[in-house]
Amino acid sequence: MGGEEEEPIWKRDEEYQCDNVKEKVCGGKKTNRNLEYEGMRVWLKEECISSFSKGRDYRVWVALPEPICNRMLACCKVYISESRNRAALEAIERAAKLFPEAPIVNKFEDETYNRVGYTLVSKLVPCTLNSAVFEIVKAAFEAIDLEMHTGTHPRLGVVDHICFHPLVGASMDNVAGTAKSLAADVGSRLQVATFLYGAAHGEARTLDSIRRELGYFKPNSGDNQWAGGPKSELLQLSPDEGPPQAVQGKGVVVIGATPWVDNYNIPIFSNDITTVRKIAKRVSGRWGGLQSVQSMALAHGEGIIEVACNLLEPSIVGGSQVQVQVEQLAREEGLQVGKGYYTDFSQEKIVETYLKLSHYS
Repeated sequence: MGGEEEEPIWKRDEEYQCDNVKEKVCGGKKTNRNLEYEGMRVWLKEECISSFSKGRDYRVWVALPEPICNRMLACCKVYISESRNRAALEAIERAAKLFPEAPIVNKFEDETYNRVGYTLVSKLVPCTLNSAVFEIVKAAFEAIDLEMHTGTHPRLGVVDHICFHPLVGASMDNVAGTAKSLAADVGSRLQVATFLYGAAHGEARTLDSIRRELGYFKPNSGDNQWAGGPKSELLQLSPDEGPPQAVQGKGVVVIGATPWVDNYNIPIFSNDITTVRKIAKRVSGRWGGLQSVQSMALAHGEGIIEVACNLLEPSIVGGSQVQVQVEQLAREEGLQVGKGYYTDFSQEKIVETYLKLSHYS
């Protein structure tokens, strides 16, 4: 969507009535406009933009829109409990490359948490996202033993969490169907207990409710760490797919479909986990803090504890608002705060990166 993408095919002298057009500046270039016309995306050539206004006909160079079904994009985020074992990560990424139509557009590694997040995008017609993610999950189970894993980030399994989000042209129903299909494959073909949440679950169960039921938020080792596999194969919650018990070396998988979620982490320079937990609790919407924010305190190396946040409605409460709130609460406790960071690109950046990788127009 920026100026560096492959140029669309232009057709001369097409007449479009642009009564209900939505203007958007793309790629940081004010001379490059992206318009919506009857639900389809079109482009105006640069020389036409100065005379463009709503409610008039223009004979312009316009990119011929693809059929709507070919422009439906979905995103999948896959969180795996490993970042220190390079051979394991290489095996996972080789599996992903078997499906170039669903490329990895971002990778976020954290060695302290011993966790990696992959973001994949593909068209929904035809959809290769399910197959690509399944091969990633399979490769992760083959390369990683949860019994040998330690880190300061909670997890329920080798493949801890998978979430699908609709992007351009896609609906929540579209991605919910993909999530349910993947869960069925993981449960039956890989024989790992799998839980569904969000739009993929019949009662729209939430991710945090599953995690609470399964003991996700409680460290099981010293120094605020999570170590090894599940202490018992018995599960407090019945999985939606797969066997009824956890697998020691693999754990369980949680798969969902939701609107876009941002992850934003803020470092506090302290070793006082109790105080930072109090701050995280006051930030969380569940305890009367910021609306649609979920937060917890996680040790992140010597002298640093992070307030790790899920921003469930980032258009309402974003990272900057969380940053201000954490800084204010930390000051009350006499603690210093560093600049927070997102663990993934924005939706717009993810789509832009995908377009560049796939030469999609």
